[in-house]
Amino acid sequence: MGIPVYILSFNKKHYKYAYKFIRIWCFGMFYGMGFRYDLIKLSEQKKDKNKQYVFISNHTSIMDIMLTCILFPDHPVCFVGKKELVKIPIFGTIYKRICVMVDRTSARSRADVYRRCAEKMGEGNSIAIFPEGGVPDDTSIILDEFKDGAFMLSSKYHSPIAVYTFIGLKEMFPFDSSQGYPGRVKVYFNGIIEPTNSPKDSKSEAYHEIKKTLLKHSI
Repeated sequence: MGIPVYILSFNKKHYKYAYKFIRIWCFGMFYGMGFRYDLIKLSEQKKDKNKQYVFISNHTSIMDIMLTCILFPDHPVCFVGKKELVKIPIFGTIYKRICVMVDRTSARSRADVYRRCAEKMGEGNSIAIFPEGGVPDDTSIILDEFKDGAFMLSSKYHSPIAVYTFIGLKEMFPFDSSQGYPGRVKVYFNGIIEPTNSPKDSKSEAYHEIKKTLLKHSI
């Protein structure tokens, strides 16, 4: 699977075709590991197939990446993620072709993210960002503080934010490989936040919606 993705993703115009292979791989990983998902819509808003979005959700598992690709067949997704995940065997090969990678220790790399994301969106792709910036080491944290990136990107490039909440993967496929079990993941669609000139307000609204959903529906 990695070979066609690698070849097709060299040409920017071909990413939508590479994305089809990426989704097949994600289906194989997600379902092959014994997971299923239920999509619950908390909003009647609908996504426009011809529009690019910034997709956000809480982040609790590496499987969040596979689930995100599965959810969006009509919006080829590029992720913003830390470069360290490239080191994971097999997964890393796919990851580096679908990501705007960030070296969080480098101010220059962090600052360049907006430009590279804008390029991806200009090519017709949507962007997926986990605004917590990573999975907290303290597993008792329900939802970590959000970074500004997703909301700055939405405001600067006038892209709507589609908000989702994932429930279940924290327990079913944690980063602690000694734990976990197969099961059904709950995916809540919280709605779409239209771009504004106030990233701070968008961040607050998204955080509130996701945390409210987690508190109400968590396992």
